[in-house]
Amino acid sequence: MYSKEIDKKWQKFWQENKINKFDINSSKPKYYSLEMFSYPSGSNLHVGHWYNYGPSDTLARFKHLQGYNLFHPMGFDSFGLPAENYAIKSGIHPNTSTNDNIKTMRAQLEEIGLMIDWDYTLETHSPEYYKWTQWIFSILYKNKLAYRAYAPVNWCTSCKTVLANEQVVDGHCERCESEVIQKKLNQWFFKITDYADELLDKIDDLDWPEKTKKIQTNWIGRSYGAEVEFKTEENINLKVFTTRPDTLYGVTYLVMAPENDLVEIFTKDEQKQVVTEYQNTAKKLTDIERTSTIREKTGVFTGSYAYNPVNNKKIPIWISDYVINSYGTGCVMAVPAHDERDFEFASKYDLEMIKVIEGGDIPYCDDGILINSMQFDNMDSKVAKEKIVEMLTKLNMGKKTKNYRLKDWLVSRQRYWGAPIPIVYCDDCGEVLVPEKDLPVLLPTHIDFKPDGESPLKRCETFINTTCPRCNKPAKRETDTLDTFVCSSWYYLRYTDPKDKEKAFDKDIVNKLLPVDTYIGGAEHATMHLIYARFITKALRDLGYLNFDEPFLRMIHQGMILGADGSKMSKSRGNTILPDDYLNEYGSDVFRLYLMFGFTYQEGGPWSDEGIKSLSRFVNRIDAIFEKIYNTKYNEKNTIDEEEKSLLHVENRTIKAVTEDLEAFSFNTAIARCMEYINELYKYEQNNQEKNVKLIKESFSRFITIFSPFAPHFSEEIWDKMGNENSIFNNCWPTYNEEYLELDSINLPIQLNGKLIGTVSASKKENESSIKEKVYQDEKLNKRLVDVEIIKVIYVPGRIYNMVIKKQ
Repeated sequence: MYSKEIDKKWQKFWQENKINKFDINSSKPKYYSLEMFSYPSGSNLHVGHWYNYGPSDTLARFKHLQGYNLFHPMGFDSFGLPAENYAIKSGIHPNTSTNDNIKTMRAQLEEIGLMIDWDYTLETHSPEYYKWTQWIFSILYKNKLAYRAYAPVNWCTSCKTVLANEQVVDGHCERCESEVIQKKLNQWFFKITDYADELLDKIDDLDWPEKTKKIQTNWIGRSYGAEVEFKTEENINLKVFTTRPDTLYGVTYLVMAPENDLVEIFTKDEQKQVVTEYQNTAKKLTDIERTSTIREKTGVFTGSYAYNPVNNKKIPIWISDYVINSYGTGCVMAVPAHDERDFEFASKYDLEMIKVIEGGDIPYCDDGILINSMQFDNMDSKVAKEKIVEMLTKLNMGKKTKNYRLKDWLVSRQRYWGAPIPIVYCDDCGEVLVPEKDLPVLLPTHIDFKPDGESPLKRCETFINTTCPRCNKPAKRETDTLDTFVCSSWYYLRYTDPKDKEKAFDKDIVNKLLPVDTYIGGAEHATMHLIYARFITKALRDLGYLNFDEPFLRMIHQGMILGADGSKMSKSRGNTILPDDYLNEYGSDVFRLYLMFGFTYQEGGPWSDEGIKSLSRFVNRIDAIFEKIYNTKYNEKNTIDEEEKSLLHVENRTIKAVTEDLEAFSFNTAIARCMEYINELYKYEQNNQEKNVKLIKESFSRFITIFSPFAPHFSEEIWDKMGNENSIFNNCWPTYNEEYLELDSINLPIQLNGKLIGTVSASKKENESSIKEKVYQDEKLNKRLVDVEIIKVIYVPGRIYNMVIKKQ
């Protein structure tokens, strides 16, 4: 009987016999299977970890059995806010709590029975790792892909630190609930915008979920249009980007972002108070809140005017928080007759609306025929866009251009638990990069890490004070740390040789093992981790460190396991699932089998205790039929008759279907196929007095091999009891026999005037006269044909035999 003790037995065996050992020198084709690594911010694995790692391990074992040289590493994303917050909550230093959590989590990961070679592991908080994270920063800096600049950030007025948009809830800090404002700080950036076009153009080549590709496409947000210049009374031209130059004659006002540096210049004395008040209010809102389509539009008139370059019409300049300074030029032209947002704003403030596209009621937002547009009247929008931009270009008041929503990646954080940025500031030399020979810049451990308004590193004199690597005079270290997404943007490269002390990764090894063949993780990372990893890969390629374009060829997102009540699991709801409870009762394999069978992997769903019980019963059924087959003395035969052919048919159909389902991550249907096979095996065992024992043992052997990726410990136990000396995972994935995918004989439906009256056993190509003979030889069918006149027979071999009779 399967139990947790069997798990322990085979985990020990795999470790002692190096069953999971990866061989870099193998001549087999490689398969790099990778799951997003864990944050060790809590002390225990939850059911979400199991849902990520259990099924993905099934894929890894499947690929191993198929003959691939499986590379399946595991590590820990141990820097960053989750680990720091856990340390703050527990009062234990992040280094201590993180190391303890990793130790616990690793032991729990081993309980899952993962096919992982732990020689290939890493922890992003270890100096051996973040030395090379700092090296990544260094090479980007040297190649002008890292720079420092002032930028607006979410600033908590109490914590006095930068917050990500996700940490701001209704304009307040999620941790202390204090007010959050927009503030400009000197920050470090990676120049991801240099790769905007390639990131977008290459995305269609990826085998990723369409929704994820769409999210990245929108995040990059490339749009083609024109940059148009509006003269002003202050003799400063305001530049706007528009995708609709065909509507220029309908522009009735301009709108600037409240934080735009030019607002001060355009604000008249009589408007200064209301403008300043509005700016202060806007500082309290995040970009997400400001651009919300359901939020009421607000704004203030600056008192200044601009002039439309196509007709010299005088138009007012407003400010509004729905304009974001970091998008485009921070100033937009407003066409209220043809834009819903502009229409809402103009309606509220009684601003002029001019219709310039023929169509329905305003706001009419589609293309059409131009009106009220002087020489461009009666011209189609598509043509007018080109002609109007040509005119602006001749007037030196505009040009064709493209714009992006993607902005450079802000990588500096005013936090403690992260990789220090390898920069020092010298009064004589200025900004100086720490040389590679001096890396890593170590994060001090003897420090008060609790937040009190500034980066904890600023309070550490032994860290701040250093010497300039260029002139050897006193200098100060950068006290910001790197965003944890920098650590995770390249870890898949470091896995290939994590103990290398001389370089971040070996070029030959990384080119051999990469790209990752299948990458598994949450869809929530679509616009950050996944796009950052693509950028880093492309930058390293261009700098000569690797020779592939994309880090992850195939992307799979797992769904979410909900509580039994259908709600998201939480302690407050009392609906959390503790894996340890189920492991103790059912064992690892039953738990992971339920996670694969009970849900569509990409969707997830509510937990069911009855569901896991049914999988336990299924495992016991397999155990029971195995015991019968191997321990019962049967009347044996050597022939392959119809009964054996039926078993072989289901077996080969199962092998084919499970192979295809595993490739498609359809774990639930694959397990359902296994259940069908076991049902057929029981049917054969119970219904036949004479049995081809050799055949059924060979059939069962192939079955337990294809079942082993789903239930590795149980399958290894059965394989051992069958008398095999080697591990089942030294076996080969069975191939199906085309001959047995189709049965020689079928139950042919017999119909009378299109109504089913019975079946006869027949081959798929049997001739009509033979079928007729079988119909009349069948006692039940023959009775139905007494005293009837058959006027026509419709026979489709292998499908149907229909007799049309004369109506009585």
